[in-house]
Order: sequence, then C-alpha cells, then structure tokens
Amino acid sequence: MPKQDPAKLKKVSVSLPFGIGGAEWEADETERKAAWSLYVELVTRITVQSLEADQGLLREALNSLYSMFAITRQILRDAGPDVGISSKSVGGIAIAVLNQGLRPFLSKWHPLLQTWEAQKPPTASPKQHEKNWSLEPQMHEELLVLGKELQQYAEALAAIVGVEG
Repeated sequence: MPKQDPAKLKKVSVSLPFGIGGAEWEADETERKAAWSLYVELVTRITVQSLEADQGLLREALNSLYSMFAITRQILRDAGPDVGISSKSVGGIAIAVLNQGLRPFLSKWHPLLQTWEAQKPPTASPKQHEKNWSLEPQMHEELLVLGKELQQYAEALAAIVGVEG
C-alpha cells in the first residue's frame, strides 16, 4: 500500500506568532513548496535554537536573523505570485513575520550592539566584550522570547507542509 504523501494536505489551520493571529485555508502546491523551503531555513539556524548564555555570540544570532530577510525574499520570488500576499497565504505570513517579528527586534538591537562592539578594546575577545555589555542579559532574554515566537512560526510552516514540526 503506497504511503500517503503529506504534501497533498489540503486544508490547514495555523496559529501565528507576533500578533498575526491565525489562518485557515487550502494551501496549494506552490505554497507548500515555499513553506518547506522557509521551514528548512528557519529550523536549521540559530533563529529557533536556544542560544545559551555561555554559547555563541549575540552578533552571530543577529546575523542569522538578518539573513532570514534575504532568504525569505528569494524563496518568495522563486515561488512567484501564486504564493500569495494575503494574510491567509504563505507569502503574506512570511512577510508579516519579517515585518512584525524580526524587523522590530533587529531595528532595536542591531544599532545598540554595533555601538557596543565599536568600543571593544583590541585585547578583548568578542565573547568577553559581549559579556561585559550591560545590555547583554536583556538582549539575551529578548532573543529567547523571539526564538519561541519563531518556533511557533516553524510549527505553522510544518503544518502547512503536512509534516510534524
């Protein structure tokens, strides 16, 4: 007996992060393919993985988050207009996540971290310099909150594709 292809999923209902709400519609093949590409990019980056206080650099996390803009744009361009721009489409959801979720976080923290990084003494390691930053704990906490929101987005993409997230 042939295995059922999860990509044949028709009606989806998803809860979305960042105050976007929820959506229910019939995702077509173009949307499912775009959702899969977005899902793979999202779950394989620091964006949805917890950055423990003693691991990695906040700069690396910001760079990873920022890269989601170019990646999402490319996926949506490649998918074409059939991916949609309404709030009940993969394209519309992806754009809302960028504009309502990632953009405010990056707009706040990128310039603050950049200013602090410019003050790094030549003898200090980037990691130690970040640890000496008075705003490091706050940024780290907000990054964890953002990661939970992005995990919800990843789960929504998984539902659209028809796989377990």
